[in-house]
Parts: sequence; C-alpha cells; structure tokens
Amino acid sequence: MVNPLWKNTEIRNQLKIVTKEIAPDLVLTNATYLHGIFKKWVTGNIWISSDRIVYAGKEMPKIDAATEVTDMTGKYIVPGYIEPHVHPTQLYNPQSFADYAAQGGTTMFLSDNLTFFMALENKKAFSFLDQLRELPFSFYWWTRFDSQTELNNEDQLFTSTSVGEWLDRQDVLLGGELTGWPKLLAGDDQMLYWIQKAKMGLKKIEGHFPGASEKTLARMRLLGADGDHESMTVDEVEMRLLHGYGVTLRHSSIRPDLPNLLKGIVERELNVFDKLMMTTDGSTPAFHLDGVMDWCIQIALDAGVPPIDAYMMASYNVARYYNVTSLHGLIATGRYANLNILDEIENPVPSGVISKGVWLKKDGKKVCSLPNVDWSILPDLDIEFDLTDDDFQFSMPFGIEMINDVITKPYTVSVDTHDANLSKTHDESFLMLIDKNGKWRVNTLIKGFAPGLDGFASSYTSTGDIILIGKNREDMWLAFNEMKRLKGGIILAENGEIVQSLPLPYGGVMSDLPMEKLIEQEQALKKALKERGYKHGDAVYTMLFLQATHLPYVRVTQKGIYDVKNKKILFPSFMR
Repeated sequence: MVNPLWKNTEIRNQLKIVTKEIAPDLVLTNATYLHGIFKKWVTGNIWISSDRIVYAGKEMPKIDAATEVTDMTGKYIVPGYIEPHVHPTQLYNPQSFADYAAQGGTTMFLSDNLTFFMALENKKAFSFLDQLRELPFSFYWWTRFDSQTELNNEDQLFTSTSVGEWLDRQDVLLGGELTGWPKLLAGDDQMLYWIQKAKMGLKKIEGHFPGASEKTLARMRLLGADGDHESMTVDEVEMRLLHGYGVTLRHSSIRPDLPNLLKGIVERELNVFDKLMMTTDGSTPAFHLDGVMDWCIQIALDAGVPPIDAYMMASYNVARYYNVTSLHGLIATGRYANLNILDEIENPVPSGVISKGVWLKKDGKKVCSLPNVDWSILPDLDIEFDLTDDDFQFSMPFGIEMINDVITKPYTVSVDTHDANLSKTHDESFLMLIDKNGKWRVNTLIKGFAPGLDGFASSYTSTGDIILIGKNREDMWLAFNEMKRLKGGIILAENGEIVQSLPLPYGGVMSDLPMEKLIEQEQALKKALKERGYKHGDAVYTMLFLQATHLPYVRVTQKGIYDVKNKKILFPSFMR
C-alpha cells in the first residue's frame, strides 16, 4: 500500500520552509480559523507545502515568485469536513461521490469495503484503494466481518486471512459495521477473533444496533463495539453515551433523523456535542442535492447547536475518535492541508475548498475535478446465460410483503400464479432473484412494490445477483435482456418497450456518470416507479436490502427464502 507518511526528503524541505530557507507553495494570510483544541476562532497565517500544513501561526514565511499568497480577510476557515460512515457504491462510485462531496467541503470519507471485498481478491482490491489514495481526497475504510445476507460461499469469502489482510492496512480504521452481531452474541468465536485483532491494531469497532435494549448495548460493548450510528431517538442517544459508545447521528434517505435528534439534545441541554458525529449513511444520489456534511452542519446550526460545536462534529470530533488528529480534523502544523473557506460562519457551504493542498473550489466555482481511476480492475457483469420459460414458474404458497421500503414480512399468496400476466387491480407482483452466473433462482411474489409495474430488472443488489419484478413475464424478460446488454443497470419495461434505464457499467452496481447526471437518472427512475404505484421512501434501498438478513422478517437470499427470526430457510433456491 501507499505509505501515508511523508518521505524524509519532503520532511527536510518542510523544515527549511519553517526556518525560512525556502518558500512554501501556498500561504493564506490574515486567516481567521477554527482551532479544534482551543475550541475558538484564532487568527494567523497558514503555510502549505504540497499537501501539508507546515505552519499555522502569527509568522509569515519566505515568499518567492512561485508562492501563491491569498488574503483571507473577512473569511472563516474550518477543517475539511469528514463523513465517518460512507457506503460509496450507492449507484455512484467512490471517485464520483468524492468529487461531488468535495465541492461542499467534505474532503474525507470512512468507507464501507463490502462491494470490493465481495467482487475482488484482496490484492486487486488493495491496488484500487491505492489508486484512490493518490487523489487529492482522503479515503479511509472499514472492513466487514459478514455479508449481511445468506451467501452460498460465506465461509470461503470471509476467512481469517482475507479479513485479516484488510485489518492490517493502515488506511482501514475500523471493523464492522456489525450487522451480524446476533451471531456474535450466540458465540461466534471467529467474529470475536476479528474484533480482537482490530483492537490490537488500535482500530474501532462500529455497531449496527437499531432499537437495541440496554442489556444488548452493554453486552456488545463488552464484546468490543466502540460506536453506533443507529440511534433513532434522543433516549437511544443518551443510552449509548451512558455506556461509553461513540455516537454518530444519522440523516439518510431512509432514516432522516438528524433534525429531531439534535432538537431533542438541545432541548434537554445535554452538553455532549464534543462526543457526537454526523453521517448521511450511504444515502442514494438525489438525497444529496442539498449536500453531504455541509448539509448536516446546516441542520445542526438550524437546530441551535453552537457553530463551533456544529463544525467540530463534522471534523475534529471524528478525527479524534478515530485517532487520526495527527493528520486530520485540525488546522495546525503538520496536518493535511484540508481547508474550507467560508464567507459566513452561519453558512457551511464553502466558497473555497483545499484538499491535500489542491484548490478544488475557489471563489465559489469548481476549479478542479478529482481524476478518474482505472476501473478495469473491477470485472464487468457479463451474463452468459439466457432466461427460459422454466425460469418463470411461480408456485410459492406465500410471498414477501413490503411494510416499508426495507422491512418485509411473509404473506399468503391469494392470486393464480400460473397466468403469464397478473392483474393490476391488486398489488402482488412476480419476484425472482437469479444468480448472476445462472446457477440458481428463487421465485416468489412480492406484495406492495408497484402494482402498475410490468417489467423491472436490477443488477444493483447487495450480492450483485439479479432481481426481476413485474406483472408481465414478457416485460420482465425484456428488462433482463436490456440489463444484460448494458452489463448492469436498473431497467423498466412496459408494453414491449424500455421506458427507463439507469446503466451501471462498473461491476453492475455503480454508474460511471458524474453525480449531477446520475441524480437526474435516479430521479427519472423513481418518478417512473412512483407513477406505477411505488409508495415507499427509497426504491433503490429496497433493491439493496431485499436480501439483507440484518432486517426483519423474511428475506430472499442465495440460499432461498429466509426466516430472519428463526434463522432458517423456508424454501430453498432452485438449481437451473
């Protein structure tokens, strides 16, 4: 991997800048900047050499013809914002999301590795991470300990070797999130071993404990969990703090809880802002029209959080919690030059963004895009099989009913599934999960998805397998064939025609488009689904979580239809 520290020759040159033998690359003069240790605004001059702050204080450096000097009079400078819980493959890809987020001042991600862990052998995955490290953006990662579904090959995929190699990386700052924590409570020693290994490497463990009781929180704390981002009420925030958890408040497309949580914290006069962080938790593209961490800070300001606390919740607090204040979250000598220039303290959207010493935004305009990376390392979704009439046999006695966009329960099928078309007078539709390699399939019905939908295909799933939904088998077939032609995507078909298409050429799960164009595609897709009866919050998350066994009550998985509570397969998958 790339060494995150500076070379000896670079450090020697940095020392010469401090002693005024040579000049820095960039100097921000008359800077009023937020100092996270003093928790106050201080004034001075910030010297930057390449990607590092070599001095921040009252002195001025040597200036030569190559030095850029920018007067910050009337501006306010805060550390680059840190997103501590990113799922970087929610239709967008890590590079495109980072490029978009940086324009709002978010210049560091702590990202989920699951997509790359499942799609690539470690050597290739690590070479991809090393490419991202070269960008003027700070990428860090967490490593999963389970797949959050029922895989046919989980034991071969999640091994002590494969997980251990991720934990050995310096840019992996935590393990988790622990969606498989019930197995841990039930005595899973392998997961406990990984947690212990992470602890020995001074890494954090992130939980996933929505609605957990105090007893569960205490037990999980003893097992090694350090933090949790699943608080849905202020009482749950208090309970996690009581037991010493790091608490990340969430504002996401399926759980936009942040305004109410902060309102409650302010009303209760809890003096805990220095113990809190914030996240958008892998929201889908259009949710980010209002921003990323800049939006979270604005919500905090609107809730009455003191401005210094609001900014530190998205910078210094995160860096301190993850033990990286030597590099991030602080405007001080020796740190990465990740700086946001604000016109007003009350407006967290920066007019200028410097990330690793590079101007990405200046005077309110984008001046630099993050370079793209080599995506050839990720295998294409090459579907080498065709569907047959036999694949469209639906004879299950029960199906899956949607309670909301991500929670599903079993129900008794009430329609004749032998017809090639289902009536649009009811809200039951065909549902098929099919192996991307064509080896198996799971057929059932889904209730409450979109009663006016004829054909739908998605390669965007938690495992990369294919989901088909619809009333009309011919249109489902057509949508599948179009997705196959595109090598991945989300497709709507109707009356023998393709009516919406969102291509996902990177591994069948990520778009190659900039966020602005992807948002337009996502909005068009969701509009089309809504017009056909989708009434829940986020259809993209429905696709992602139909297989997710960390959610109740019944799931469709590679092994078949799975009863989450009783941990058993109700109906196995069919071999094709």
